[in-house]
Amino acid sequence: MTQTRPENPPRRITRQRSALEALLAELEDFRSAQDLHALLRDRGDGVGLATVYRTLQALVEEGQVDVLRGDDGEASYRSCSPVHHHHLVCRSCRRTVEVADPPLERWAQRIAAEHGFADVHHQLEVYGTCGACAP
Repeated sequence: MTQTRPENPPRRITRQRSALEALLAELEDFRSAQDLHALLRDRGDGVGLATVYRTLQALVEEGQVDVLRGDDGEASYRSCSPVHHHHLVCRSCRRTVEVADPPLERWAQRIAAEHGFADVHHQLEVYGTCGACAP
């Protein structure tokens, strides 16, 4: 199943959005909106927390940022690749690896069709312990 990005009108590129996009491009792991806000503030970028949340939501809707929800429900964000993918996430250090699995995509499409579902989208995160954190 190929997941395409939704068609959204282009958004205005503000100084705040550019600062957040630049920060996300530098980070490899998922970070909460509060963490991103603190990092921007530490850099001297005057971006309000509400603006960080709104911008992150826009970036998620545009398919430029992935969002993960932790067990506590808190959302974490990071830049992502433009193709549909899934994540392997280390429970200890939060290291994340993007993975694509065409057999999984075919399975999801087949199961959906067997049950009469259409326009199917899915998300899959696999949590474990990475090699660096394993005992």
